[in-house]
Amino acid sequence: MQKGLNLSDFLVLIILLFFMGCTGGGQNRIPDNVITKKGRSDILFDDNWRFLRGDSINAELTDYDDSAWRIINLPHDWSIEDIPGTNSPLDSGAIGGIDAGYFIGGTGWYRKEFIAPSDPGSKRFLIRFDGVYMNADIWLNGKHIGFHPYGYTSFRYDITDDLIPGNKNVLAVKVRNEGRNSRWYSGSGIYRHVWFTVFNPVHLDPWKLAVTTPEIDSGKAKISVKTTIFNETPDTSDLILTTLILDSENRIMATTSDTIQKVIGKSKIEPVEMLEINNPVLWSDKSPVMYRSVSELYTLSNDGIQYLSDRITTPFGIRKIEINAVTGFILNDEPLLLKGGCMHHDNGPLGAAAYDRAEERRVELMKKSGFNAIRCAHNPPSPAFLDACDRLGMLVIDEAFDMWREQKNPEDYHLYFDDWWQEDVESMVYRDRNHPSVVLWSIGNEIPESGKPEGAELAEKIAGYVKNLDPSRMITSAVNNIGLNKDLYFNAMDVCGYNYAVGSYMPDHSRLPERIIVSTESFPLEAWDYWMAAKDYPWVIGDFVWTGFDYLGEASIGWLGYPHEGSFYPWSHAFCGDIDICGFKRPQSYYRDILWENGKQVSIFVEPPVPSFPLNPHKAIWSKWEWEDRVASWNWTGFEDKKLKVEVYSSCQEVELFLNQQSLGRKPVNRENRWIAGWEVPYKQGELTAKGYEDTTEIASSILRTAYEPKKIRLISDRTSINADGQDLCFITVELIDSLGVRNPEASNLIQFEVEGPGSIIATGSSNPMSTESFQQPMRKAYQGRCLVIIKAGRKERKIKLRASSEELEPAEIIINTHPGGKKSL
Repeated sequence: MQKGLNLSDFLVLIILLFFMGCTGGGQNRIPDNVITKKGRSDILFDDNWRFLRGDSINAELTDYDDSAWRIINLPHDWSIEDIPGTNSPLDSGAIGGIDAGYFIGGTGWYRKEFIAPSDPGSKRFLIRFDGVYMNADIWLNGKHIGFHPYGYTSFRYDITDDLIPGNKNVLAVKVRNEGRNSRWYSGSGIYRHVWFTVFNPVHLDPWKLAVTTPEIDSGKAKISVKTTIFNETPDTSDLILTTLILDSENRIMATTSDTIQKVIGKSKIEPVEMLEINNPVLWSDKSPVMYRSVSELYTLSNDGIQYLSDRITTPFGIRKIEINAVTGFILNDEPLLLKGGCMHHDNGPLGAAAYDRAEERRVELMKKSGFNAIRCAHNPPSPAFLDACDRLGMLVIDEAFDMWREQKNPEDYHLYFDDWWQEDVESMVYRDRNHPSVVLWSIGNEIPESGKPEGAELAEKIAGYVKNLDPSRMITSAVNNIGLNKDLYFNAMDVCGYNYAVGSYMPDHSRLPERIIVSTESFPLEAWDYWMAAKDYPWVIGDFVWTGFDYLGEASIGWLGYPHEGSFYPWSHAFCGDIDICGFKRPQSYYRDILWENGKQVSIFVEPPVPSFPLNPHKAIWSKWEWEDRVASWNWTGFEDKKLKVEVYSSCQEVELFLNQQSLGRKPVNRENRWIAGWEVPYKQGELTAKGYEDTTEIASSILRTAYEPKKIRLISDRTSINADGQDLCFITVELIDSLGVRNPEASNLIQFEVEGPGSIIATGSSNPMSTESFQQPMRKAYQGRCLVIIKAGRKERKIKLRASSEELEPAEIIINTHPGGKKSL
């Protein structure tokens, strides 16, 4: 020990060093090597933000004391968190009420300190927010650098001139989710990623880089790569632009290089490179093969030496689409019906937090359930969501707005529309146009002024603006209350989106035979009608059910329905999705398997002798977002020998039902009975079995077994290994099973969770639409014998162990391995 430093001083020094390390200040240093690195650096900027739920004065100032604020990592949604002082995120008096699912918004602040490189040289710096809900004010070092009202579009700022080199910088964000501003659960806060980009003054722009495939035939594809080159130096520069096309195995398929002389300072140019590849592999829903365009920009010195100034890699797909009223939707010369589902942006128990894995999982589950298309309702999705659609082969309708000038809620986007719509359309189209999954742009949903001349005029203006930015795709808009007054509005559309209007398909086609129709929203309860129309009418290119995936907000429209009068608390889920908020298939999804011919299947469901939830005696006749009250259960204690209605969904020619191996008869299933066979079955414990036949051959079967008292817990993980990157997730299904391994659909035990190792429980949830439980505490009551727990990885490559326990049940453990990979964050 150094002379003069006594033991107490030494201990104080150790403590100070410890707390200095805990602040994350060292972790928040922009590495100096990004200055010497050639090209650009994109740094994930998600870690070590400080957060205050509530408002504060002067929180934008650099010297503001935020030491009492929470340290959080992004993505973050404070509306899904427990309301301070409670064990629930729900409030029966929430301003958003039924629409917001009784979750609350408010005002929140975020601050992030970071050290900028000490010698930035000529480098430039940009900050990008993938999504903040909503009314985001941004300050850097006390200077207001921007305001962004829309909660669903990405935005960015060049912060070069406001950074302090080699010193502390403070980025402050105020978010205001106030008043009635949404018709569904929006979430609150910086709920998508934030990025810090370092680049050279002579550079490209990823948002101004467009890759299209204007000509495709069986033997070759022509690829157009349009770039925008910025020279932000004061000097004239000679440049070289090189473009490479790589296939999925990193083989160079085509390359071109051009010298561009005398690009004057403070200017931009927009060169277009044309390349050709032979025998292209086309992107489709069944074969989502991706290519990459690599654009490299070099500056030339006076002595002819090339210096890499920028490099941008752009994933894209080669595919061709034709849509007309005669042959319908044609993808790569093959007819395709869009088996679609609408989808809001939330991730159930995670709220609006757009973790990459959560976004990917939703697409995986939709794909597994037979969907080939998703309509993003009613806003642009996260970049991670579209990346997943590209990889997995999911077609997308990318939608801009839920309203224009006329309001649906007092504080919604209509307040900002005239000043901001062009910028938000640019954000959507520039950011998303290179995704092969995006097949249609939608400029709006159920726009109130769509039946008025001024609405039609505005539709022409917006549609024209979108086509100017991206002429390669068609335009649609989802319209309700279809009638003759919507014709002028539809004149601006290439494809006409009909919401809940299957009865208009034939008369409108007779009147306007060249009109292309897509069912942009349909009732689950009328699934058969909408899908048969799509199959029978070539001018109808598909059906998008409301909804493919259940969501928070619009509470109980799938049960209590409309009109919304009074309070429906504690309902928080819409309860209308084919897949519920935990990712479990609901009965209507099994029926859609039959309609969509997803293999030869048989599914059994029972109508409960007592309704699953209290009914709404005032529900309107037109409110049809529910499915029939059906459950996959053969546990009906107290109803012995009473007849229960049993339905079997099947794509086989005939189905036979057995109760405890005794046949109850064989029945045909076909288009006439909508592939549903029904029986009245006196309840007895045991096994209810359905068998499907083609002629005399059994080809499919399904069993409902009476479950006895639950004895133990079973854990089922979606993955056994995840990235140790502080972002990756593991979704674990928790089931309560009897001694024979049968899940008990009546079990509602409270389950406690514990984690060991470099991971944390980030959320728990169940499919109970009336639960007021916390989504973030390490416990959950089972619903229908199961629930969900979501684990987030830390940054150490060790095993994560989850233990689940409940009184009088045998506990369970599961191991999740971690490995290097994923995104590194600062």
